[in-house]
Amino acid sequence: MSSRGETDIRSRLGKIGVLAGGPSSEREISLKSGKAVYDALIEEGLEAVFLDVRNDVMAAVSLHKVDIAFIALHGRFGEDGTVQRLLETAGIPYTGSGEAASRLALDKIASKEIFIRSGIPTPRYRTFRKGESSVKEVCSFGFPMVIKPQFEGSSIGLSIVNGRNDLDEALEKAFRLGDRILAEELIEGRELTVGVLEEKALPVIEIVAKNKVYDFTAKYNDPDTRYLVPAPIDDDVAGMIKGMGIRSHEALGCRAFSRTDIILDKLGNAFVLEVNTIPGLTERSLLPKAARAAGLSFNQLCIKLIENAYEEAKKI
Repeated sequence: MSSRGETDIRSRLGKIGVLAGGPSSEREISLKSGKAVYDALIEEGLEAVFLDVRNDVMAAVSLHKVDIAFIALHGRFGEDGTVQRLLETAGIPYTGSGEAASRLALDKIASKEIFIRSGIPTPRYRTFRKGESSVKEVCSFGFPMVIKPQFEGSSIGLSIVNGRNDLDEALEKAFRLGDRILAEELIEGRELTVGVLEEKALPVIEIVAKNKVYDFTAKYNDPDTRYLVPAPIDDDVAGMIKGMGIRSHEALGCRAFSRTDIILDKLGNAFVLEVNTIPGLTERSLLPKAARAAGLSFNQLCIKLIENAYEEAKKI
């Protein structure tokens, strides 16, 4: 049963617009997140409308007279600060991080630079620009390596490169998504992820992919991918991972919630790979799994994010 304070807050929220879809390569994933969030809000008796948008966010928000936006848009446009800027200009409160933090987190090069300046361990890397970098230069980074586009989420455009024969295809795939890419040191170890909710770390999750690579297929299509919640690691290691998640969240200026992906090598050294400002938001997604382990249902998580957006808007 909700407390009186919670009931009062909900009554003041007005109409919630769940923004989903978008024009990015993660559109289909976003639609699933948005539908799950919408269903949760309706189940809780809140007034919500599901908005399948592309570039017409403000037209949809205006047409439906939305009072507050729940952003369930993944990838470019939704996570790069564009939607956040539009909503701020219109004076509409929204869930998650602000424009600047969203832009920095999605930009793998910018976030790497911030991690390094902040003393947060992250794998070695070099950047290359389309048309200005030769295959020989990329090879000089050393194998094995990870090739990533500067932007994109959900491991889209990512390749593990073990030798010269794999490189051409990996470069072509990454450069199709932008003019700059990263070659990153491949660190073998345990895949961990830690969510931050209202500036506190949630239980750490370990991801076990069948082929040892947590790529797009492992995330969304492989039923053999396993998620261990909480991760079977020592308390001191869990504390270290949680601390890195909070430090990464704060270094980028995130607010409300985020999810940080970390690799733990065989010597017990941890390295931050990236921060997601709008991670997957279905009941099967990682942040909701961690929240559930902390005693928070998916519906409660969605309401908490809306309430946080409402409180943030009152500070302005």
